[in-house]
Amino acid sequence: MKWKHTIWFRLMLGTVAVVLVANAVLSVVTVLYASRVLVREVESRVRLDLNSARRVYDAHGQRILDLLLAASYRHTLPSPLTTENLGRVDEVLEAIRRHGGFDMLSLLDAGGRVVWRAHAPGRTGDILDDDAVVQRVRGTGEAFWATEVLSGERLRREGEALARRAYFRLVETPAAKPTTRTEDDRGLVIAAAAPLVDLTRPGEVLGYLYAADLLNRRYDIVDTIKSDVFWNLKEGERDIGTATIFLDDLRVSTNVLREDGSRAVGTRLSAEVTEAVLERGEVFAGRAFVVNDWYITSYEPIRDAEGRVVGSLYVGVLEEPFRRPQTAILTVFLIAVGVTTAASLLLLLVVTRALLRPIGRVVRMADQVVAGDLSARVGLRPAGEMGALCRAIDRMADAVSQREEKLKEAMRQQLNQTEKLASVGRLAAGVAHEVNNPLTGVLTFAHLLREKTNLDDEDRQSLEVILRETTRVREIVRGLLDFARESPMQMRTLDLGEVVRQSLELVRRQKAFVRLTLREQYHPEPLPVSADRNRLQQVVLNLLLNAAEAMPGGGTLTVSTGRRADRAWASIADTGTGIKQEVLEHIFEPFFTTKPVGSGTGLGLSVSYGIIQQHRGVIEVESEVGRGSTFTILLPLAPPEPANGGGPTS
Repeated sequence: MKWKHTIWFRLMLGTVAVVLVANAVLSVVTVLYASRVLVREVESRVRLDLNSARRVYDAHGQRILDLLLAASYRHTLPSPLTTENLGRVDEVLEAIRRHGGFDMLSLLDAGGRVVWRAHAPGRTGDILDDDAVVQRVRGTGEAFWATEVLSGERLRREGEALARRAYFRLVETPAAKPTTRTEDDRGLVIAAAAPLVDLTRPGEVLGYLYAADLLNRRYDIVDTIKSDVFWNLKEGERDIGTATIFLDDLRVSTNVLREDGSRAVGTRLSAEVTEAVLERGEVFAGRAFVVNDWYITSYEPIRDAEGRVVGSLYVGVLEEPFRRPQTAILTVFLIAVGVTTAASLLLLLVVTRALLRPIGRVVRMADQVVAGDLSARVGLRPAGEMGALCRAIDRMADAVSQREEKLKEAMRQQLNQTEKLASVGRLAAGVAHEVNNPLTGVLTFAHLLREKTNLDDEDRQSLEVILRETTRVREIVRGLLDFARESPMQMRTLDLGEVVRQSLELVRRQKAFVRLTLREQYHPEPLPVSADRNRLQQVVLNLLLNAAEAMPGGGTLTVSTGRRADRAWASIADTGTGIKQEVLEHIFEPFFTTKPVGSGTGLGLSVSYGIIQQHRGVIEVESEVGRGSTFTILLPLAPPEPANGGGPTS
């Protein structure tokens, strides 16, 4: 289809491609940048939320410690502390347990032996020498709290209910690291211990109070984080903000819910977060899939009294509430971009059609000119370069029309001149033919006279002059007859030097050549070329006549031939006026002439150039104003004739 190749279609296609690519790149960059900014902002917020969650977590441990410190200073305590001499102390301790809501509360003697246990009063006498918190307090004498991991056996000593609460059968979690464990009975606790000092005996430590809260399935800390940090905000039925406490990679306390609405305890941490937080001890922040939805999350390690990572604290906010307005904004943005693009393309279509309308007029005008209507013009004059183009096209059409008129006039003149030359040629041929007959008679009788024996020397010399000059006249007449004879181009193997010599003989006696000094320099060997004798002779004669006309006051005409590689050449050089450089570029153009009106048609060199081109040759010209010109004909050498074919024909 032709319209696919039009400037309008290509311009529209290129512009549409640029607009669409630019808008697509803009849209992609905007969406990615907006998403990145959103994630960064939410991650920053979640990091701050994690700091707040840590303060809630630490506040719980500090509360346990403060309650123990408040209860540790008594005025009257039995010494030594034993199970048998507690008296009413156990009632005081039970009141402390109820007030603090501790999951575990124990009284230890100065050696760290349990003398009273709140949830299992009958289980006493064991020494807590493997408890890091107790060891820290006994070593420093100062109250202290920390996170601890208690074994299942230890929990059972504290009470069967605590052991059952701590037990988990691991729930298969897709993103978690592979493990062979199927259950876990350990407990993650916030534990505190404080020395018991009798104020009546300063400096004497009677024993220690030990209290702990088991975090497994204890939800007050995570729910306090959700309430204080996230204000219990909801997205439909789901909490926007959630918190979780992990024991190693096991979720032991959380308000993240499963699909059935139950808390997702027993599930495990993803492998990516496990490696960052539990193995490398780093804080992790980023987008993550938690249980059943996407969250923007932040995790930090939970360390025990000895600085070992024993778990992690997590906070996260649902991604969807933040994505929804972003999606809405981006949707509006993309719709706006799409509408703007469509409007731009429509406007571009209108503008390009209006802009390129003159080109259509130019094409139609060109078609009319090609069809012969030289009066066709564009007629439009839009502003800018297109208007300049239309004006230039119209000026060009005017110039073509004028040149056509001049060409027609020159052709008419040329036809007239050609008719005259043809008439003169026919007349010259007739005259030459008529002259040839008496010349033949004169030669015949001259030869007969030369055979007589009674001629004296003077008469015989005169007769020889008659024979020689008459023979020369006959050759000139024969050359005129051959030159005037009209015939189709007949290619024969000729000697270029001989053709040049014969052509020079035709004009040697003319008036224009008599006042010239002729120099002839011919190649000593034949120069065989494949050519039509008459046409090649026409070219040489035309160059000889032009050279003579270039030296009206006399000069030197040098005619030479030679061989250059696989080509033969003939050169005609004059010492005339020469040709200007700006004229030299146009001398082979039809009807170009520097002669006065009526003195030439401007076709001689053009016709000569065409004849040499038909012979697969070229004409070279060198000229210098005031020093003369040199025209050189170069023709390819003819291949050698077969052995029985003879040499070049002259």
